[in-house]
Amino acid sequence: MQSFVYHMVPKEMKGDNLIPLNSLKEAHPNLYNSYTKKYFDHPERSKLLTRQIPKLNCLWNDVLHFLPMHPYYVYEALTSLGIKTKEVQPFFKIPIEKLKDNQNAYYLYTKEKYRGPAEDLEEDEIKLLDIEAYTEMRGLPRDTFEYYKTQNEKGNRFGLFPYIPHLLSIGEVEIKDVETITWNQL
Repeated sequence: MQSFVYHMVPKEMKGDNLIPLNSLKEAHPNLYNSYTKKYFDHPERSKLLTRQIPKLNCLWNDVLHFLPMHPYYVYEALTSLGIKTKEVQPFFKIPIEKLKDNQNAYYLYTKEKYRGPAEDLEEDEIKLLDIEAYTEMRGLPRDTFEYYKTQNEKGNRFGLFPYIPHLLSIGEVEIKDVETITWNQL
């Protein structure tokens, strides 16, 4: 069975490759400026722009970030809690083989080790990945569901992917022929 990684379809994109945010700075400065605005909506979030990734020896925005499970699990959890969200959110469904020429790692993103966007990542939270050994996750972590529930009850704005491992990839990924799916259908 083929395994996939998922990436939210950017609102605006140039070309047929996903490229890391920091690579946009020179290639497409207007896109870079547009996509970095979100890092300044919280006092600690701007520190992500200089966050180092252990073992990959690069910055947070030098890599592409992928979801290692179908985004339906995120949508399902949000809607089961009565949280209003976009009904249709497109994602690229990318065969893992498209990452074979890149250096790849998991960011485990565990609740126990996460200390906020301004803090350094712990080295043991990064696991180098051989894509031959990759398998998709088949459900949402319990900590993620509890986070959604708690933040919603408090009336807070919150991110979509807390405590979900991220697959980080150094390099570009060609998406010309990949399927685009929506998160409300499994």
